[in-house]
Amino acid sequence: MKNKVSPELEAQAMKIAKSRQKQGQTKEQTKLIAQGIEKGIAEYKKQQSKRMREIDKRKKQQTKKEYSQTPASEEGITEKHGATKIPWILLGLSWLGFISFIMFS
Repeated sequence: MKNKVSPELEAQAMKIAKSRQKQGQTKEQTKLIAQGIEKGIAEYKKQQSKRMREIDKRKKQQTKKEYSQTPASEEGITEKHGATKIPWILLGLSWLGFISFIMFS
């Protein structure tokens, strides 16, 4: 099963092989060198894409870990409880003021 490479990659490999061609080297030898360069470039691209996938996986895991460990969600809960106490305190004070107004009027 032969790996399919893009025409651009073939052209690039042939260009490199021709630029490195030695005197007395046959066309067949140059083609073989170009094929070796193609394989090398294809392998390099595979390694780079694999490396990028690994980096992306690590980033996703790290963000999930950071998200699950953030104390911000706990702070939000305490702020919510503190915020719900204020209206009740104000309601109590207003009732005390109303009662004291009725009693002293």
